[in-house]
Amino acid sequence: MDFTIDSEQLDLVKAVRGLITKVYDSSETRRAATNTEHGFTAWEQLAEMGVLSLPFEATPAEVSLVAEELGKVIAPDPFVEAVVLAGGLIASVGTEEQKEQYLDAIAEGALLPVFAWAEPGKAWSTEPSVTFANGRLNGVKAPVIQAGRADLLLVSAKTDAGTGLFLVTEGYTATTERTHDGSRAATVTFADTPAVPLGAGGDESAAIERALNLARIAYGHEALGAMQVALDITVNYLKTRKQFGVTLNKFQALNFRAADMYVALELARSAITWATIVAADEGSTDADVAAAASHSAIQVARAGRHIALDAIQLHGGIGMTAEYSVGHYASRILAIEQIIGDEAFHNERLAATVGDHDVFDPIG
Repeated sequence: MDFTIDSEQLDLVKAVRGLITKVYDSSETRRAATNTEHGFTAWEQLAEMGVLSLPFEATPAEVSLVAEELGKVIAPDPFVEAVVLAGGLIASVGTEEQKEQYLDAIAEGALLPVFAWAEPGKAWSTEPSVTFANGRLNGVKAPVIQAGRADLLLVSAKTDAGTGLFLVTEGYTATTERTHDGSRAATVTFADTPAVPLGAGGDESAAIERALNLARIAYGHEALGAMQVALDITVNYLKTRKQFGVTLNKFQALNFRAADMYVALELARSAITWATIVAADEGSTDADVAAAASHSAIQVARAGRHIALDAIQLHGGIGMTAEYSVGHYASRILAIEQIIGDEAFHNERLAATVGDHDVFDPIG
């Protein structure tokens, strides 16, 4: 596997970083953006740069580089939710007519789709209770990230043929709440809501699982960017904050804590980079991508919780304040863990496939 980032990819990183660090030039700017109606402000600029078309034109490698840069400023814009996940489903499942109707609009920032798949009390399960019959949807989806802002909902629902995907533009209610990381999530209720199938209809379970796994890998990179900055902020704080007349980095125990955070970050970076390479490999099966997504999600969950909590503790009381940035990074890192699935969920997914592998004999 080639892990080298080429010159075009480096140019992409520089361009996105240049844009996004101007829009969100400080944690206070980002905090102000999350106080606007929908909670994000860089969407049009990202569309003008061509970032919103990347999942349809480039590989998961380019998508991951963008997600990591967005994570470094904890940009609240729903790049993974709307473009990678919902847009990716339209690109993989939609008819040619639906692709023509929606993909260009998504790339231009004129249409914001959201995939409603999670349901109350069914953490990370893709088995829907929402039903589809006679052209109508009935049931509840929650949480649905940015459903209140969405122009188009993609909804998974139970049908006689299995789990289908449906497009909805009206006839539902969305009760939106602000989440602890500054995003928005809604409870969406369908009551005889008119809907049309995405694609040819039928069971789309495999397409849903693959799209969610690709989104988990992209989220992993977003978390990686946030973890990197949380560590950098903490190390800088240890080098400048004084106690008993010396900077905190003179205390060996605190240096050990920072070193442990760095090791956790690099373990997560290795796992999520490998998962991206697996996703980008055209020879990878859906099972390969699922396993890579789960392995990387476990490392991201472990490292994220470790770095987020230690970053706050090493800062002391100031780390808990809304005016200081490290708490916002911790909040987003922990939110991503809840979106992609925690360590126990992914361990259970991997354990379920143990019987699919040959026995490894280390002696030969």
